[in-house]
Order: sequence, then C-alpha cells, then structure tokens
Amino acid sequence: MSLFTVPSLLHAKSRNEKTASADAIQHLPDPDILLIEVYKNLAANHLQEAQLKADDLVEAYPNFQLGHLIRGDLLLMHTRPVNSFGGSSNGSAEKLKDLRDEAIVRLKAIREKPDPNLVPRNILQLREDQKQVLLVDAKKSRLYLYENEHGQLKFLTDFYVSQGKFGINKSKEGDQKTPIGVYYITSHLSGSKLPDFYGPGALPINYPNEWDKINGRSGSGIWLHGVPSENFSRPPMASDGCVVLTNPDFLKIAAMIDIGKTPVIISEQLEFLTAAKWNVEKQSASKMLEDWRADLESQNPNRLLNNYSRNFKTMQGDNLNVWFPKQQQAIEGLQHLSIKLKEVTQFRYPGKDELIVSTFTQETIAGKSKSSVRKRQYWIKEAAKWRIIYEAQV
Repeated sequence: MSLFTVPSLLHAKSRNEKTASADAIQHLPDPDILLIEVYKNLAANHLQEAQLKADDLVEAYPNFQLGHLIRGDLLLMHTRPVNSFGGSSNGSAEKLKDLRDEAIVRLKAIREKPDPNLVPRNILQLREDQKQVLLVDAKKSRLYLYENEHGQLKFLTDFYVSQGKFGINKSKEGDQKTPIGVYYITSHLSGSKLPDFYGPGALPINYPNEWDKINGRSGSGIWLHGVPSENFSRPPMASDGCVVLTNPDFLKIAAMIDIGKTPVIISEQLEFLTAAKWNVEKQSASKMLEDWRADLESQNPNRLLNNYSRNFKTMQGDNLNVWFPKQQQAIEGLQHLSIKLKEVTQFRYPGKDELIVSTFTQETIAGKSKSSVRKRQYWIKEAAKWRIIYEAQV
C-alpha cells in the first residue's frame, strides 16, 4: 500500500466527526513535538524509541500523511538502510517534495520557537477588549497566538499553516498569493454550510483593507480555514491565497477569537524585541498620536498640517490640498474644543515601508456639543518623521 493512501477505514469519518469541538481535541498530543522526538531518537540511533513515537503520531492523527510516510521509513529501517526521505513510498516525486517541505518547516519552527520573553515588534498597542492576536510568519509557515493581559503580550502557542501557492504579497484576484498586512476576522463560517474542502469552517478576514485598496491591490475571499476530512494538513505553499490550518488547530483558534476584534497580522517574517526595546517603540508611537491630537485640539492649521505627508491621498483620490481644508473647516471657530482618543490600537505594518496603522475613537467636545467617531490612520516615516499618508473614518 502506498503511504500516501490512508486506509479506507480512516476515510470513513462522518462530517460530524470531522467537525468535532475544540474540547474533544484539546488533549491530543502536539504533532510537531512528536515529529521532532522521532528525529531526535533517530539522531541518537534509538530506532525502537523513534518507532514508538511515530506509532503515537499516526494513532493520534490517522490521516497525517507525513506521519505515515515517516513511520513507513522507520519500519523499512528494520530490514535495510533508508538513505532518502520516503524510501518506503511509491508516491510521486511531487508529493514527496510536498511532504519533505512540510517536514522541514515543521521541524525548523519547533527549533526556532520564539523566546516567550520577547515581544512581536508588529504589535504596539491593543485595546483592552482585544484578548488575542494572531500573527502569521510566512517564511516559517507558522501562525503564532498571543494573549493580551492588561496590555502585556503573552505567547500562548503556535500552529503550522499553509499559504498561497505563489507565496506572499497578494496584489490581484487569482494570483494565488497570500496578502501581507494588518487585518481583522470579520465572521465565522460554519463547516456545515461550506464544502468539505474548507474543513470544519472558515474565518474570513477583511482583505483588501484600506491600505490594500489605496495601493491598487484587489481580490477577495481570503480566509483562515481547515482542510478536507481525508487530509490532516497541506504542503507549506498550497492554497489559493488563504491561510490554511489543520482541522484540530482551526477549531482551537475558532473557539478563542472574537469576531471583529481579533487582529490577524500576516508578515513575510516576524521580528521579536526585548521588552525594553518594545516599550521604547510603543511609547514613541503613543507620543506620535498624542502630538497629532494636541495639534488638532490647538486649531492651529500649520501645526496640524505638519503631521501629514505630501503624498496623502483619500480613497476617492483627493490629495492633501483638497482634503485638508475640508477637515480644518469642520473645527474652525469651535469654542472650548476638547479632543480625547480612546480604544486605541497601533500596529507596525508588515512590509518594506516604515508604516504604522493607528485606530481609535475620537471624542470631540465643543461647548455643549459632543461627537464620537472611529478613525484609522496610516503613518509613514519620511526623513525621520512620522506623517499621516491616509486617514478615514471606519
């Protein structure tokens, strides 16, 4: 039997079994840890111990093709030397390459798991009601889950993911690339209402966001989702642009996230800072936003204008010369103006540009009049100064 063919009994799982709750799977062993234990025992020439770990792996995850392939190699080693990955398989060279690539990124991610004392640089500030944040490292084919504990980030766990067939930096519909940026989960689609291809469900994100649109990027239907019931996982680069998890991992995440609140940051490669360096960057970003607030409240057009980039552009195509006078007119002549910023989030935007995206609720009080709007600003660093290149209500 080919090791790429899981026994038919294992395919006989029903749709209900496939969409089992996160509670039912939370006690399953971590497949990546079992995988690296297999290789550690092999490196120490402990073939029997490696075989037992491989047995545990396929017992816990009977449709894990990579696990079956490695177990087959181990069985073959009892009879003759195995000098190549998949030596026991008659599968195609392409499938072997896919499984080899998956094994490499899984093992590398375990060895290079982020130091829990370090902080992901992309996250500068979260709202108190944003309890989790998801970060995707495309280079490592890994999704990291952090918890927000009163403004302090705590690393919880990480998951293997598959991304677009042609990598990252999505720019148009059908390019089979995964976007880079800061997004939010917009809904939860139940697996019972989707084709089996998506596994137990999907979590759509708001691609294209404002920054994507203003830069001419298009496309739709970028989701976090699972895999068909007969599969355990997909190769590292195999989706049409979505971020794809194993079904057990998808269920864990789906049980924790908050629709509309949980950020999803997708980056080519994540960067981690010490708490001290992170605090410096966080305070700098907070000061940047506070200076803008003070300049707005001052009603001094020259002070306020200095916060904006000459390359500023709205979604409608208005440049700074058209847009700014309209904004200034709205606050001219207001008496006893007071502006407060609440529910602030700030992220360092992934990509080549030095970019920060800030979202906040702006409360404006002028005399007896009071208004509240939710705004989002994209700040770009120009000649060592942060300036707003896009601003709009959200």
